[in-house]
Amino acid sequence: MPPIPPLPSVTVVLDRHDDVLQTHTALAAHHPPSGRITLHPGPGTTSETGLAHDLLVALGKPPLLPGRFPGGRQPAWEAATAWMTALPVTRLTVLRAHRLTARRTMRLLQLQARTGIHLTLVCHRPHLPAALHQALRTADYSVTADIEAARRHYYGTPTAEPPPADEPAAPARRWLTLPALDRLVSYDSPRPCTAPCTPPPIAWRHRPPPAPLTAPTAQRVAHRLHAATAHPRLAAAVAAALITGASLQQLATARPRDYDTAAATLALHDRARYTDGCAAHPVPPWASVFLRAAACFTRLVSGEDQELLAAPGDRTYLLHVAETARLRPPQPPAARRKGPAGRVEWDWRERQEAEKYEAMPVRRAWSSRR
Repeated sequence: MPPIPPLPSVTVVLDRHDDVLQTHTALAAHHPPSGRITLHPGPGTTSETGLAHDLLVALGKPPLLPGRFPGGRQPAWEAATAWMTALPVTRLTVLRAHRLTARRTMRLLQLQARTGIHLTLVCHRPHLPAALHQALRTADYSVTADIEAARRHYYGTPTAEPPPADEPAAPARRWLTLPALDRLVSYDSPRPCTAPCTPPPIAWRHRPPPAPLTAPTAQRVAHRLHAATAHPRLAAAVAAALITGASLQQLATARPRDYDTAAATLALHDRARYTDGCAAHPVPPWASVFLRAAACFTRLVSGEDQELLAAPGDRTYLLHVAETARLRPPQPPAARRKGPAGRVEWDWRERQEAEKYEAMPVRRAWSSRR
């Protein structure tokens, strides 16, 4: 294995007179597509979880994670770490660092250790406060009070780079109807393999493959999923459903080892062959960031033997994420709707198939009487 590169030194910027230019310069550097995040912690909170929520917001995510968690503790830091590992984030600038407690600073140092980011702490005071000094005792850090040196840390090198194209606007209210979601709530019941399993590439013998998303649609889906949830596993489950056409039960068979980053494949298991058996599905680039985040998150929270994607018990949360992102399967005509207008009917395909099979004996009996 190649040697692990050393962590970059932490930079402490002393903004001696709380100059507005220093704050504006740091905020102007914030551009997630370029790998730069500027975190402006919310006032009035000293909790570690609150700082993680602020970081998720800076990453363009909702601050809260849906679902139930052991001990009632939201794994917000694990989620932030997972997203910063998967996204092209290379620089994190934290304003108002003089207000950080020693524990919150240690959280940021742990985040840097796990992600390898360039961490810059802006202290709007002439000297380091005691809490910040205490937390930095075990870190390699340097101090500067020069605005141009600070700018280089906010932006990286070179500082005069052409601005990349902006992200698309916030998710529209218009629905994206995607046939690949037809089987998400299917009633099949595959289980994960207990023995080591290296599935072959998917052959699509028993059902047609889902149509690949066009580049513009994939971009819209990705941005909507990023904005819809901070939960890496739920976002990855929706992305995986779109590239595999699999049900939630089959998605739940995947473990972190089933996502092969180098080969860009996701293995799903089905030893009883309810559908296509155990098979490896290709992962397009737009979906890889979600699976990388889910793999990192699962390893941090649960370990190698837990679900990589949403579990069957997460069905309600998963469908809520998809609906928040305005993603749905094809819907029944108005005359055949079972629920109120405006509500997504996720089981329309299942109902169609059930009605078809129920009608088959009737047609055969009628034909035999003729």
